[in-house]
Amino acid sequence: MFSQLFGKYLIETDVISEEELDEIIKSLRDTRTKIGFLAVAKGMLTETEASEINRLQALEDARFGDIAVSKGFLSQQQLDELLKDQNDEYVKFIQVLSEEKNISMPEINGFVEDFKKQKGFDDNEIEALKANDVDAIVPIFAFASKAHITDLVALVLRNLTRFVSTDYYIEKIQKVKEMDYNAFTCMELKGDANIHLGFLADDDVTGLTLIANRFAREEYPDLDEEVFDSVGEFLNCIAGLFATNASHKGVKLEILPQFTYENQTAIADAYVLPIYIEGREVFFYVTLDEEAMVGKNPMDVSGELVEGSVETADSKGRIVIVDDSGLSRNVLRKILEDNNFTVVCEASDGVEAVEAYLDYKPDIITLDITMPHLNGNEALKQIIKADPDANVIMITAAGQENKIIDALKAGAKRFITKPFSESDILKNVNEVLGL
Repeated sequence: MFSQLFGKYLIETDVISEEELDEIIKSLRDTRTKIGFLAVAKGMLTETEASEINRLQALEDARFGDIAVSKGFLSQQQLDELLKDQNDEYVKFIQVLSEEKNISMPEINGFVEDFKKQKGFDDNEIEALKANDVDAIVPIFAFASKAHITDLVALVLRNLTRFVSTDYYIEKIQKVKEMDYNAFTCMELKGDANIHLGFLADDDVTGLTLIANRFAREEYPDLDEEVFDSVGEFLNCIAGLFATNASHKGVKLEILPQFTYENQTAIADAYVLPIYIEGREVFFYVTLDEEAMVGKNPMDVSGELVEGSVETADSKGRIVIVDDSGLSRNVLRKILEDNNFTVVCEASDGVEAVEAYLDYKPDIITLDITMPHLNGNEALKQIIKADPDANVIMITAAGQENKIIDALKAGAKRFITKPFSESDILKNVNEVLGL
């Protein structure tokens, strides 16, 4: 995150252009920090000493580090430390900046000092940014008296890095009472605390689309149901991890289905975190206000039963998939069909699940726990009542341990956790069918 924030400062002070920053950020993926540059950046060598070692390297068939140790410029311990830190993003950034713009280390250090003063960062905060230390960064930008807020922001940043991009930065969190939006994908957690959280976009919706494309590994060109579905599943990962962590502290939360609203105003005492992912803006919104009104009349994503494939002679079993997320159904279906199972039907809520089971009598039905109209656990009870021998596998995000236990007691055979793992899916399906 330091590279993006410092790069933005360098643009504002006319040191580099936006295009030059884009090129520097892109080149970081292919850049390996030179040991000499790293040693100078860390103060282990002077630029003169590094130049002398480079001169000697032209005369000897030896690596920079080996020459530096043999000639007494560095100790072996220092070299080992440098080799360990060779992929440090901050050092790679200033190396590329130095090489591309012909800026010396003293000049760069001066820019860093000016950046620190202008933004009001102290030494520890600058070091946290350089190290991309999320736990130390979050209080700098998202300090809130309520721990739930900072915990959620930390999870957002970690999951952006994991699923979306490392090229992002955040600005200071804002307290708002009203927030206009073009699109808002959100969900609610209820229990010992009532929390609404989600991602919203104002006029520029490309940030939402970017999250959707990277998480789904697809290329959705427009803001549509598929984008909202993918963003919702990304949000579901964050909410699930948060609920799990909260349960370890004795806080019980139930995850409700995600919804998307368009062209409205969220009204609540809320916190909004501006996020810039590869130059695209999106906002993370969270409120603990029990009177929150984040939107009216959400988009209806429910549909009719979707006919599946025709069973073949070598099919290992007939399966019905039930999930309110089209993305999740597609991923699960592909894994199953690639391994010779026949998906005979897809459904998107618990009511459809019961209907599909009675119509198709599959070898297995998978039920997402969190769905609109009728949740997975309630659908399970109706299916087991109709057929006590039904093979039901529950699909769950993290943070739903109590519902998993209830489902297993009610007759579910297994459960599978999102994000999906092909080996986990096949292991559970094969065991239920005795394969």
